[in-house]
Amino acid sequence: MGIESADRDILTGMMRKEKIREFDYYVLLFFILAFIGWLWEVLLYLWTEHAFINRGVYRGPYLPIYGVGGLTLCLLLRRFYKKPVRIFFLSMLFCSCLEYATSWFLEWLWGIRWWDYSGHAFNLNGRICLLGAIIFGLGGTALVCVLLPLYDKLYEKFPKKWRMALCLILLLLFIADATYCAVRPNTGRGISQGG
Repeated sequence: MGIESADRDILTGMMRKEKIREFDYYVLLFFILAFIGWLWEVLLYLWTEHAFINRGVYRGPYLPIYGVGGLTLCLLLRRFYKKPVRIFFLSMLFCSCLEYATSWFLEWLWGIRWWDYSGHAFNLNGRICLLGAIIFGLGGTALVCVLLPLYDKLYEKFPKKWRMALCLILLLLFIADATYCAVRPNTGRGISQGG
């Protein structure tokens, strides 16, 4: 009984510290982070492969793994805003676990591997690697300490009706894309291993 009470107290304390926000706040943040992730990967491949490659399972300019991961980091790590070293290591850990699980799930679901770090030092089954974890740590720290405060300021400047309309449009496009890609996932040269 004492453990349940302590868990409840921790959760209540976390909820008091984290301002409860409206649905559109999280939807828009998800799409911004998913787009930033897509942009990061497109630019990375443009630089390394000298070709535009629309990375990921979906056709649109977003990678949901970045949206989910970034949103989760925001929810879990915002309270450590003044502790960037802690944010760095927790981001490394969480994002590496998410990347590993996502890699495994996508391969299980479609029999396709969208990335393989086998050639990188300190990799685990080619699904994650130390360099990627460090980049996730840096990205998570930048997200919580720089991007999130900026997003909070910009979010309040837009009228609610415009935010809601944008959310509706983005969600409808995403659902249509997800429906199409459930049958025909985005694969090919540079997108999936062996494509």
